Amino acid sequence: MVKAFVFDAYGTLFDVHSVKEECNKWFPEKGDAISTTWREKQLNYFFLRQLMERYEPFDQITRESLKYACKANGAQLTEESEQALMEAYLNLELFEEVGEILSQLNDKRLVVFSNGSPGMIDPLVGRSDISGNIDEVLSADGIKQYKPVPAAYYYAQQELELEKEEILFMSSNPWDITGASSYGFHTAWINRKGLQREEFDIQPEVEYDDLKGLLEWK
Repeated sequence: MVKAFVFDAYGTLFDVHSVKEECNKWFPEKGDAISTTWREKQLNYFFLRQLMERYEPFDQITRESLKYACKANGAQLTEESEQALMEAYLNLELFEEVGEILSQLNDKRLVVFSNGSPGMIDPLVGRSDISGNIDEVLSADGIKQYKPVPAAYYYAQQELELEKEEILFMSSNPWDITGASSYGFHTAWINRKGLQREEFDIQPEVEYDDLKGLLEWK
């Protein structure tokens, strides 16, 4: 029986591209491009650091990838605009259905497990409308190894003090859901973008367009 619903944060509960508005405020007509490059480099940088065993906290990675994104898109980042855009990452918008669905899952232990460092993920969840629904917030910074390495999921499992089969893990990120499936969690891929499944020998247990499908697990 599943006892804990464990959610990835970025792209699963929170829309990382809701920073476009703040990007466009500082750099008119470049917000979409900056947001896209920012996210791409953020993922690229933490994957590289994990492979090279040169861990740095996610807030540093996010700041470095922002600087790259602005340079790549011909935007002059100042100290003021940098601070404003980093602050925007602490106030990302929830996807439309998230609040309603989480309120219906209150018979389960609801956990956020993110690669985001505590200085990013704690205020993001704490300031959001779901703060009262979330029982625990876990960060890969606790082990200083990023998902999707097995050690990261093992860390979350040990923190929750549950068996693998008692955990349902949700993510919109294919690399994350593959990692959790490989580790042995029950997995639900929240395929918000309608992506094609990976040609890989490890697949998610179930796939949903959004969080509404989780009501099947009540």
